[in-house]
Amino acid sequence: MSVRTLTINGQPVSATEEQTILDVAREHGIDIPTLCHFDGLSEHAGCRLCLVEIAGSPKLHAACVTPAAEGIEVTTHSDRVTAYRRQIVELLLAERNHVCSVCVANRNCELQDLAVAMNLHHVRYEPQDPQLALDASHPRFIMDPNRCVLCTRCVRVCDEIEGAHTWDVMARGRRAMIVSDLNQPWGESPSCTGCGKCVRVCPTGALFEKGATTTVRDPDFLTYLKTAREQKLWIR
Repeated sequence: MSVRTLTINGQPVSATEEQTILDVAREHGIDIPTLCHFDGLSEHAGCRLCLVEIAGSPKLHAACVTPAAEGIEVTTHSDRVTAYRRQIVELLLAERNHVCSVCVANRNCELQDLAVAMNLHHVRYEPQDPQLALDASHPRFIMDPNRCVLCTRCVRVCDEIEGAHTWDVMARGRRAMIVSDLNQPWGESPSCTGCGKCVRVCPTGALFEKGATTTVRDPDFLTYLKTAREQKLWIR
Protein backbone atom coordinates (compact mmCIF):
# COMPACT_ATOMS: atom_id res chain seq x y z
CA MET A 1 0.00 0.00 0.00
CA SER A 2 1.64 3.22 -1.16
CA VAL A 3 1.76 6.30 1.04
CA ARG A 4 1.34 9.84 -0.27
CA THR A 5 2.41 13.10 1.33
CA LEU A 6 0.37 16.29 0.91
CA THR A 7 -0.34 19.47 2.84
CA ILE A 8 -3.65 20.63 4.26
CA ASN A 9 -3.75 24.24 5.46
CA GLY A 10 0.05 24.24 5.42
CA GLN A 11 0.25 21.12 7.60
CA PRO A 12 2.15 18.15 6.09
CA VAL A 13 0.06 14.97 6.30
CA SER A 14 0.36 11.45 4.92
CA ALA A 15 -2.34 9.39 3.25
CA THR A 16 -2.84 5.94 1.79
CA GLU A 17 -3.79 5.48 -1.85
CA GLU A 18 -7.49 4.80 -1.18
CA GLN A 19 -8.05 7.84 1.05
CA THR A 20 -9.78 11.03 -0.01
CA ILE A 21 -8.97 14.54 1.15
CA LEU A 22 -11.93 14.37 3.54
CA ASP A 23 -10.64 11.11 5.06
CA VAL A 24 -7.19 12.54 5.66
CA ALA A 25 -8.45 15.86 7.00
CA ARG A 26 -10.70 14.21 9.58
CA GLU A 27 -7.97 11.77 10.51
CA HIS A 28 -5.80 14.75 11.44
CA GLY A 29 -8.52 16.69 13.25
CA ILE A 30 -9.16 19.17 10.44
CA ASP A 31 -12.87 19.94 10.18
CA ILE A 32 -14.51 20.03 6.76
CA PRO A 33 -18.32 20.42 6.86
CA THR A 34 -20.49 17.86 5.08
CA LEU A 35 -24.16 17.00 4.75
CA CYS A 36 -24.49 14.17 2.23
CA HIS A 37 -21.44 12.27 3.54
CA PHE A 38 -22.05 9.49 6.06
CA ASP A 39 -19.39 7.04 7.20
CA GLY A 40 -20.18 3.58 5.89
CA LEU A 41 -22.08 4.75 2.80
CA SER A 42 -20.79 5.46 -0.70
CA GLU A 43 -19.99 9.07 -1.52
CA HIS A 44 -22.60 11.20 -3.28
CA ALA A 45 -20.78 14.57 -3.51
CA GLY A 46 -24.13 16.29 -3.88
CA CYS A 47 -24.22 18.83 -1.07
CA ARG A 48 -20.91 20.48 -2.13
CA LEU A 49 -20.27 21.67 1.42
CA CYS A 50 -16.91 19.90 1.52
CA LEU A 51 -15.48 22.01 -1.31
CA VAL A 52 -11.79 22.82 -0.86
CA GLU A 53 -9.13 24.69 -2.82
CA ILE A 54 -6.18 22.86 -4.38
CA ALA A 55 -3.18 24.98 -5.33
CA GLY A 56 -2.84 25.36 -9.09
CA SER A 57 -6.45 24.43 -9.84
CA PRO A 58 -8.94 27.19 -10.73
CA LYS A 59 -11.97 25.19 -9.58
CA LEU A 60 -13.05 24.00 -6.16
CA HIS A 61 -12.98 20.28 -5.41
CA ALA A 62 -15.33 18.11 -3.35
CA ALA A 63 -13.10 16.68 -0.63
CA CYS A 64 -15.24 13.56 -0.20
CA VAL A 65 -14.45 12.24 -3.70
CA THR A 66 -11.08 13.86 -4.46
CA PRO A 67 -8.14 11.48 -3.90
CA ALA A 68 -5.41 12.59 -1.52
CA ALA A 69 -2.81 12.77 -4.29
CA GLU A 70 0.92 13.11 -3.79
CA GLY A 71 2.18 16.67 -3.34
CA ILE A 72 -1.12 18.56 -3.54
CA GLU A 73 -1.63 21.63 -1.37
CA VAL A 74 -5.15 21.86 0.05
CA THR A 75 -6.85 24.83 1.69
CA THR A 76 -10.06 24.04 3.54
CA HIS A 77 -11.24 27.39 4.90
CA SER A 78 -10.26 30.20 2.53
CA ASP A 79 -12.54 33.22 2.11
CA ARG A 80 -13.70 31.84 -1.24
CA VAL A 81 -14.57 28.42 0.17
CA THR A 82 -16.29 29.88 3.22
CA ALA A 83 -18.44 32.15 1.05
CA TYR A 84 -19.48 29.21 -1.14
CA ARG A 85 -20.45 27.08 1.86
CA ARG A 86 -22.46 29.88 3.40
CA GLN A 87 -24.33 30.41 0.15
CA ILE A 88 -25.07 26.68 -0.15
CA VAL A 89 -26.59 26.55 3.34
CA GLU A 90 -28.68 29.64 2.61
CA LEU A 91 -29.98 28.08 -0.61
CA LEU A 92 -30.86 24.85 1.22
CA LEU A 93 -32.77 26.81 3.85
CA ALA A 94 -34.65 28.77 1.18
CA GLU A 95 -35.47 25.77 -1.01
CA ARG A 96 -37.81 23.99 1.41
CA ASN A 97 -39.62 24.83 4.65
CA HIS A 98 -37.07 24.72 7.44
CA VAL A 99 -38.83 26.28 10.42
CA CYS A 100 -36.74 24.88 13.26
CA SER A 101 -39.09 25.73 16.13
CA VAL A 102 -41.77 23.33 14.88
CA CYS A 103 -39.46 20.58 13.60
CA VAL A 104 -38.97 17.23 15.33
CA ALA A 105 -35.21 17.54 14.66
CA ASN A 106 -34.86 20.94 16.34
CA ARG A 107 -31.50 21.08 18.19
CA ASN A 108 -30.57 17.76 16.64
CA CYS A 109 -30.33 18.73 12.96
CA GLU A 110 -27.17 18.83 10.91
CA LEU A 111 -28.46 21.61 8.66
CA GLN A 112 -29.30 23.68 11.73
CA ASP A 113 -25.85 22.97 13.17
CA LEU A 114 -24.21 24.20 9.96
CA ALA A 115 -26.27 27.40 10.00
CA VAL A 116 -25.30 28.05 13.62
CA ALA A 117 -21.63 27.36 12.91
CA MET A 118 -21.74 29.83 10.01
CA ASN A 119 -23.51 32.41 12.15
CA LEU A 120 -26.45 32.58 9.75
CA HIS A 121 -29.20 34.74 11.22
CA HIS A 122 -31.17 35.29 8.02
CA VAL A 123 -31.32 34.05 4.43
CA ARG A 124 -30.81 36.43 1.53
CA TYR A 125 -32.91 34.41 -0.89
CA GLU A 126 -36.66 34.35 -1.33
CA PRO A 127 -38.15 31.25 0.36
CA GLN A 128 -39.64 28.82 -2.17
CA ASP A 129 -42.21 27.53 0.36
CA PRO A 130 -43.32 24.52 -1.76
CA GLN A 131 -45.93 23.19 0.77
CA LEU A 132 -45.30 19.53 0.01
CA ALA A 133 -47.61 16.86 1.42
CA LEU A 134 -46.42 14.64 4.28
CA ASP A 135 -46.51 10.89 3.80
CA ALA A 136 -47.77 9.29 7.03
CA SER A 137 -48.99 6.09 5.40
CA HIS A 138 -46.25 3.95 6.96
CA PRO A 139 -47.30 2.33 10.27
CA ARG A 140 -44.10 3.45 12.05
CA PHE A 141 -42.56 6.40 10.20
CA ILE A 142 -43.37 9.72 8.52
CA MET A 143 -41.76 11.34 5.50
CA ASP A 144 -41.82 15.15 5.41
CA PRO A 145 -40.37 16.30 2.06
CA ASN A 146 -40.52 19.91 3.26
CA ARG A 147 -37.48 19.13 5.46
CA CYS A 148 -35.56 17.11 2.85
CA VAL A 149 -32.20 18.39 1.60
CA LEU A 150 -31.79 15.62 -1.04
CA CYS A 151 -28.62 14.28 0.55
CA THR A 152 -29.69 10.75 -0.61
CA ARG A 153 -28.43 9.16 2.59
CA CYS A 154 -31.75 7.30 2.85
CA VAL A 155 -31.43 6.08 -0.74
CA ARG A 156 -27.89 4.80 -0.21
CA VAL A 157 -28.42 3.12 3.16
CA CYS A 158 -31.51 1.36 1.80
CA ASP A 159 -29.63 0.18 -1.29
CA GLU A 160 -26.19 -0.55 0.12
CA ILE A 161 -26.88 -1.82 3.64
CA GLU A 162 -30.49 -3.01 3.80
CA GLY A 163 -30.59 -4.13 0.16
CA ALA A 164 -34.26 -3.17 -0.20
CA HIS A 165 -33.93 -0.40 -2.83
CA THR A 166 -37.09 1.32 -1.63
CA TRP A 167 -36.02 4.96 -2.03
CA ASP A 168 -35.02 6.90 -5.13
CA VAL A 169 -34.91 10.46 -6.48
CA MET A 170 -37.73 11.60 -8.77
CA ALA A 171 -37.52 14.56 -11.18
CA ARG A 172 -34.73 17.15 -11.32
CA GLY A 173 -33.89 20.63 -10.09
CA ARG A 174 -36.36 22.27 -7.74
CA ARG A 175 -38.92 19.54 -8.47
CA ALA A 176 -36.62 16.75 -7.28
CA MET A 177 -38.03 14.61 -4.46
CA ILE A 178 -37.21 11.43 -2.61
CA VAL A 179 -39.91 8.85 -3.39
CA SER A 180 -40.59 5.26 -2.41
CA ASP A 181 -41.13 2.55 -5.03
CA LEU A 182 -41.83 4.67 -8.11
CA ASN A 183 -43.69 7.37 -6.17
CA GLN A 184 -46.29 5.35 -4.28
CA PRO A 185 -47.19 5.90 -0.61
CA TRP A 186 -44.49 4.65 1.72
CA GLY A 187 -47.01 2.52 3.61
CA GLU A 188 -47.89 0.66 0.42
CA SER A 189 -44.29 -0.14 -0.48
CA PRO A 190 -43.77 -3.87 -1.11
CA SER A 191 -40.00 -3.49 -0.80
CA CYS A 192 -39.73 -1.58 2.52
CA THR A 193 -38.67 -3.84 5.40
CA GLY A 194 -39.49 -1.27 8.10
CA CYS A 195 -35.92 -1.45 9.39
CA GLY A 196 -35.69 2.31 10.07
CA LYS A 197 -32.15 2.72 8.77
CA CYS A 198 -33.25 5.57 6.50
CA VAL A 199 -34.69 7.38 9.51
CA ARG A 200 -31.46 6.90 11.47
CA VAL A 201 -29.24 8.46 8.77
CA CYS A 202 -31.48 11.42 7.88
CA PRO A 203 -29.63 14.65 8.79
CA THR A 204 -32.79 16.74 9.20
CA GLY A 205 -36.42 16.14 10.18
CA ALA A 206 -37.45 14.73 6.80
CA LEU A 207 -37.76 11.17 8.11
CA PHE A 208 -38.86 10.50 11.66
CA GLU A 209 -40.67 7.99 13.84
CA LYS A 210 -44.34 8.45 14.61
CA GLY A 211 -44.94 9.82 18.09
CA ALA A 212 -41.39 11.14 18.40
CA THR A 213 -40.97 14.58 19.92
CA THR A 214 -37.31 14.74 18.95
CA THR A 215 -34.77 12.76 16.95
CA VAL A 216 -31.90 10.97 18.65
CA ARG A 217 -28.45 10.43 17.19
CA ASP A 218 -27.12 6.97 17.99
CA PRO A 219 -23.29 6.69 17.86
CA ASP A 220 -23.54 2.89 18.01
CA PHE A 221 -25.47 2.90 14.73
CA LEU A 222 -22.55 4.59 12.97
CA THR A 223 -20.21 1.82 14.13
CA TYR A 224 -22.70 -0.82 12.99
CA LEU A 225 -23.11 0.82 9.59
CA LYS A 226 -19.37 0.98 8.91
CA THR A 227 -18.97 -2.66 9.97
CA ALA A 228 -21.91 -3.78 7.83
CA ARG A 229 -20.49 -2.13 4.74
CA GLU A 230 -16.96 -3.46 5.33
CA GLN A 231 -18.23 -7.01 5.83
CA LYS A 232 -20.92 -6.66 3.15
CA LEU A 233 -23.68 -7.71 5.49
CA TRP A 234 -27.05 -7.48 3.74
CA ILE A 235 -29.83 -7.47 6.27
CA ARG A 236 -33.35 -8.10 5.06
